[in-house]
Amino acid sequence: MPPRKLPTARQCRLGAELRKMREHAGLSPSEAVGLLGADRTTISNTESGRFGVSGARVRTWASYYDCADSAYVDALVEMAEDRTKGWWEDYRGELSGGALDLAELEHYATGFRSVQIMHMPGLLQTEEYARAVYAEALPAPSPANLRRRLSHRLRRRDVLDRPTPPNCTFLIHEAALRMQYGGRKVALNQLAHLLKESERDNVTVRVIPFAAGGFPNSGSSTHYMYGPVPQLDTVQTDTPSGSGFVHAEARLQTFRAVLDRTEGRSLDPQSSKDFISDIAQQM
Repeated sequence: MPPRKLPTARQCRLGAELRKMREHAGLSPSEAVGLLGADRTTISNTESGRFGVSGARVRTWASYYDCADSAYVDALVEMAEDRTKGWWEDYRGELSGGALDLAELEHYATGFRSVQIMHMPGLLQTEEYARAVYAEALPAPSPANLRRRLSHRLRRRDVLDRPTPPNCTFLIHEAALRMQYGGRKVALNQLAHLLKESERDNVTVRVIPFAAGGFPNSGSSTHYMYGPVPQLDTVQTDTPSGSGFVHAEARLQTFRAVLDRTEGRSLDPQSSKDFISDIAQQM
């Protein structure tokens, strides 16, 4: 089987976890060759996500690497065996790889926790609001590309309607609530939609008011996606050039601490709803 030209973030993550497992066992690639009976090219391409790997091989490698965390190994086996072609593949070649990777990671996440500073969370945006946000992109998208971006953004929201949806906590700064993307009418409709979505059993919305003062990482938004085990959590950050994904354990611990402290500065869910309603009345 030829190597994948562009492995997805999830495929790369599986390979990276196998590499971490090998390194934790104190084995170099050369030492792993003799232990696993696989050539160095296969090991390298598997660890980079360019080669697929079976669930059985994941268990075999985990055994040779003396990994005793059965829940972790089971989660990796599930990643290896799930070859589902997700809806996001319909957009490959039209949207950035980061946008597709984000949709894939959200699809498999067991829960989310995010901090949004200047925008509403993508999963809670109305079509009109999303259109207004994309209108600020540089370079400006073509009409056809804008339609595809909007279609992709709206389909991402379906994850909240699954039979067993992920539990989500959205921490939204007051600045994002007051930004009138698309004008007053669009902003009011977005606030109404936000309040409606906050009534879902699996969705918690908490506001960070200006009065809360500073908090860690206040200059950028953070989207934390929970995996089936903590080792497989992922953080997505937005930059003008695209999405970035973080999964090094030390950095995950930092982001968990950042989110904990930020959530501690936010209003409780009911006070947040009242706060959003007050802002809507002031517009």
